[in-house]
Amino acid sequence: MLRNRRFHVTVLGAAVGVVLASGLPTLASAAPGHRPAPKPTVVLVHGAWSDSASWSGVIKRLQAKGYPVTAVPTPLRGLADDSAYLASYLKTVQGPVILVGQSYGGSVITDAATGNTHVKALVYISAFAPDKGESAADLAAKFPGSHITDDPDAPLPTALNAVPLTLADGTTGGVDLYVKPGRYRDLFFGDHLGAARAAELAATQRPITLQALGEASGTPAWRTIPSWYLVSKDDHLIPPAAERFMAARAHSHTVEARTPHAAQVTDPGVVTDLIESAADGTR
Repeated sequence: MLRNRRFHVTVLGAAVGVVLASGLPTLASAAPGHRPAPKPTVVLVHGAWSDSASWSGVIKRLQAKGYPVTAVPTPLRGLADDSAYLASYLKTVQGPVILVGQSYGGSVITDAATGNTHVKALVYISAFAPDKGESAADLAAKFPGSHITDDPDAPLPTALNAVPLTLADGTTGGVDLYVKPGRYRDLFFGDHLGAARAAELAATQRPITLQALGEASGTPAWRTIPSWYLVSKDDHLIPPAAERFMAARAHSHTVEARTPHAAQVTDPGVVTDLIESAADGTR
């Protein structure tokens, strides 16, 4: 029995020696200090007349590359409220964050990230990047070229329908704005998306209040947080000149592409590449 036990120990020791000699990680090489840093969490924020599903192509690509991703729904009720909602959500995310906003979502991330040290980069996708006191409506009208209205003197942009909100107690609670179905494809996609798919997205659009588009922004996070910006050269909602202006003012790392306003839908690869550039640039 004793000889058998010695034989077992000898064979086990030899086996361990073979395993270690084969190049598998030892305890020292597997120490935490030798492990690659975890990827940052990418938080995606949609804009007006859209929803979180618009990010699906980007989400698939980022998840395939190992990024934790979440697409936060934007209430679209008012800039201060929407930004406070996102700021509260960001407090629940552990570790570094890459914060991405599209269209009006850019206004939301600009306010929500201010003072949050976990947010390492802001990424604007055909988005508003307002300075303090500016609104989305101000910036959309700052340069010519938007297709949102055919009559600059009209009380409401001609591409929009206004729906008064009536509260449960019978009082009026404001106005919701919808893009007219016949104008949706031109504003968001141009000829980059088929008519049938555009009509489907128009039917599922989420409205935004008139108040949200006209509400002034607070202290901008892009003054203290590095930013990246996709200028969509075929944007029919925010003029590309306005996007270049905002990107330059924020000292953003800027990429221009022949994409429409909703680039995350039509060109998710372009958007994903920019998000990855931001993640790589902040490590």
